[in-house]
Amino acid sequence: MSKTLAKELRKKLEKITLSARTAAEKAAESSLQFLAVHEAKPRPHMDPSQRAMRNRLRARGKSLGDVRDSNSNIQELTRLIELVAYENWHRLLFARFLAENHLLRTDEANGFVPVSLQDCEDLAPELGAKDGWELACRFARNILPGVFRAEDPALEIKLAPNEEAGLRAILEALPEEVFTASDSLGWTYQFWQAEKKEQVNAAGNKIGADELPSVTQLFTEDYMVDFLLDNTMGAWHASKVLAANPKLAVTAQSEEELRNAVALPGCPWNYLRFIKDQDGKWKPAAGSFDGWPKTAKKLKCLDPCMGSGHFVVAMFERLVALRLAEETLDETAAVTAVIHENLFGLEIDPRCTQIAAFNLALAAWRRVGYCTLPPMNLACSGLAPNARLEDWLKLAGQNDRLKGGMAKLYTLFKDAPVLGSLINPRAAGSDLVDA
Repeated sequence: MSKTLAKELRKKLEKITLSARTAAEKAAESSLQFLAVHEAKPRPHMDPSQRAMRNRLRARGKSLGDVRDSNSNIQELTRLIELVAYENWHRLLFARFLAENHLLRTDEANGFVPVSLQDCEDLAPELGAKDGWELACRFARNILPGVFRAEDPALEIKLAPNEEAGLRAILEALPEEVFTASDSLGWTYQFWQAEKKEQVNAAGNKIGADELPSVTQLFTEDYMVDFLLDNTMGAWHASKVLAANPKLAVTAQSEEELRNAVALPGCPWNYLRFIKDQDGKWKPAAGSFDGWPKTAKKLKCLDPCMGSGHFVVAMFERLVALRLAEETLDETAAVTAVIHENLFGLEIDPRCTQIAAFNLALAAWRRVGYCTLPPMNLACSGLAPNARLEDWLKLAGQNDRLKGGMAKLYTLFKDAPVLGSLINPRAAGSDLVDA
């Protein structure tokens, strides 16, 4: 496991991330206004491709919750600006994370060959990119299709060259160590939201869907995550070891001896606590979790508020160690099995969900090198229909059964941006897939 960010590097990352959000939102607003996304009609000089992009961006903004006035046809840009800014900055950021961890690859057409940022600069003219950063971002997007959606117009919009160059300069000011630290990704989103969080708290207004992600964003430091997981998953594992070797519970001289006895390669359970029962035998202080499955393969580990995936990655590391100890798997097979079978996460903020997916992919690739990963069981639980019920039901056409199903979905998820993982899917009373 790589080291956590040193205090001075954390401060630098915070300062640069704040600068990046300001610059990215300014660039996004300029580009959206240039395409008249907010205006009632396209401008006369706009060509067909610009008009098509404008329509796609208006639809994307409306799906995010930007309001379009039904009389004037003017549309606000607030949420779309935030999305375009976020996507463009984080595509650059993720490309550098991949490059600094030696995980950046060419696309399938070019054989998934490892490349550096300098390689991208050299290959750009040959592969039709204007420069190395554009090509690196293209490769990053191909490597992470579940993170950067191929059909999202927010990633297709062109920023002004001077503003795009400014963003890249901000990114290049970050030292290499930031991209190899284990906790950097978690801090990036907290710092991205820091200024908005201060504004919301200072305003003192009621917290709604727009304010909730920034206000509740709080990075959990490593020692907290380790303590909680070591005294749940670790306690469960230790109980099995003591049951298999009851003599150890009697003869062990200290907690440290017990921690050493139950440690696994790469998983020391440093915060696991033991106490003695009334018979003088050692046992995990948190209990033995007897209701849990007996093997790691059967564990289902869910973080219902996963943020940028800090707990998910920490659970991943422990589950891989457990499954390697319990099963005849090689490391790549264990990594794949844990992602596919053991790990689950829900998050109210779609952008945080994106970072969590990248965080898990990065953790997996740091262990076994670049490989194709299975689909991740990580989802955003904060997405609402963002449409009127009557417009939503039109999607069902004349199919009454489908209308009933669509109505249930609308009712269930209309408050998703506030409720998130508190939504109970069983509240609909029947199978949600009615047709």
